[in-house]
Amino acid sequence: MTTAILPTITIGTRPRAGDAAPDFTLKNTADQDVTLSSFRGTSNVLVAFFPMAFTSVCTAELCAFGDDYSAFEGKDVVVLPVSTDAIPSLKAFKKQSGLKVELLSDFKRQASAAFDVLFADAFFANRAYFLIDRQGIVRWAHVEDSPGKMRENAEILAEVAKLG
Repeated sequence: MTTAILPTITIGTRPRAGDAAPDFTLKNTADQDVTLSSFRGTSNVLVAFFPMAFTSVCTAELCAFGDDYSAFEGKDVVVLPVSTDAIPSLKAFKKQSGLKVELLSDFKRQASAAFDVLFADAFFANRAYFLIDRQGIVRWAHVEDSPGKMRENAEILAEVAKLG
């Protein structure tokens, strides 16, 4: 019997509730640049890092975001799913899975490193959630202890409800 050993996460300063969210600009699957700070003053944002396209947990998670799209939109929350996969892979994943949300590519691993969720040894991000208010402040953060786990949207939407 072998036990899987997870790679180490880059040591840094992970944003916590009350911290300003690190800014980033990433390309999405619609070939648009998306800058986190562009939502300041207009929308709350859920930055949802996911490890890899085409895996079962990531597919379930992203399909659930699509299924609950109106619930997030109704609470003025833009969902930004972020992966270290390249844009062509994310486009194929989006099409194959019938995803409604645009996916962001952190191929250079800058956003994953800034949010301190990068598995440096494996070069992919851990599954993590950062709820950011209209002022750019992190109001809730959760990093999974295993990339194979995910939060249910009901739990995330309960945190969204606390934004007021």
